[in-house]
Amino acid sequence: MGLLSMIFGKKDNSELKDAIANKAFVVDVRSPGEFNGGSVKGAVNIPLDQINNNIAKFKGKKQVVVFCRSGMRSGQAKSILERNGIENVINGGGINNMYTALSS
Repeated sequence: MGLLSMIFGKKDNSELKDAIANKAFVVDVRSPGEFNGGSVKGAVNIPLDQINNNIAKFKGKKQVVVFCRSGMRSGQAKSILERNGIENVINGGGINNMYTALSS
């Protein structure tokens, strides 16, 4: 795969789709205001700044998917969760990527 297709090519969302199909714990890490403006069906809202205080909610989950507006906060959330022993985390990226994964 060339550099341009890596940058602009279609993202492989198969792992994300599989996790969602298998009832992953889907977490929107955006602010409550953003979440209230619309989110992915079935997602729970745990804002990025509250992840550390809610680690117990992630324990025992078979698979976790985190997402935000662009993928930046979800990347940070994934790192925080992994530092706290939650290893089954997928960064779903931005909300548009989540919608794409769910619709295809």
